[in-house]
Amino acid sequence: MDAPVIFDRKAVKAHRNRAARLQSSVMPILDAAADILLDRLSDVTRQFTHALDIGGRGVMAERLTAQDISVISSDLSPSMAACASGVALCADEEALPFAPHSFDLITANLSLHWINDLPGALTQVRQCLKPDGLFLASMPILPTLRPLRQALDDAELALSDGISPRVSPLPTQQSCAHLLQRAGFALPVVDTEKLDLRYRSLMALLQDLRAAGETNALALRSRTIPPRLLFPAAAAEINPDGAESFAMPLHMAILTAWAPAPTQQQPLKPGAFTHSLEAALTDTPPASSATSSGNTLR
Repeated sequence: MDAPVIFDRKAVKAHRNRAARLQSSVMPILDAAADILLDRLSDVTRQFTHALDIGGRGVMAERLTAQDISVISSDLSPSMAACASGVALCADEEALPFAPHSFDLITANLSLHWINDLPGALTQVRQCLKPDGLFLASMPILPTLRPLRQALDDAELALSDGISPRVSPLPTQQSCAHLLQRAGFALPVVDTEKLDLRYRSLMALLQDLRAAGETNALALRSRTIPPRLLFPAAAAEINPDGAESFAMPLHMAILTAWAPAPTQQQPLKPGAFTHSLEAALTDTPPASSATSSGNTLR
């Protein structure tokens, strides 16, 4: 069964091509997100040698190369792929052109949320990883941009008695965990981070979204020119008190998962336990047994 077409991938590609020459204005945000992923990578004690960076805009590739990791960068946009130093290619995330078990590390920094068949793309990522290879990614999640969506909806409804989809739907932390499990990853972990961003005006926010290649690429978006008063009305909705600035935090899910391998820890099969949970919770061991074994907690 084909995946539903939520995003116009040609528009996504065009927006990223344009953003390749504009992204310097949002580089602090991209750098902060990349640093969060690198912090997670530093918690892993093993050394990686061959990495694929999907849609990292050159930011992740530079950091991975600095750690003596051989990196291939890929992006749907040829202009964005050219931003990466070293080996880079233009490739669709929904059809990765790599052989199975090609990499021991795959990263994706804020680059997976415009994919129609995300379960299929994650399955391909797992297949490209060597056994016990690491997948490390960040993804915008709700409630990111929720105030913007609400302001645009309210403004358009007041002006034209109807609304058009203008802000991309985003997953939740829980749905990200389900996606990793569905794709067959082992030991999936999804936690959250937040970048506290503030803007002086709605236009400043829209300019940053444009510079990041994050403008509307929904397949069902309106192709007509929006009402002239739409954005002034939305600006009044998003900052009704006329404050100097308003908050628009970036909420991110940090995805960490491994390609399955026989050497990984495995859960016990049902019926393999020798003690019941009830006994463990109610029985108090003799005092001597707590001090005579010499074991330490790990």
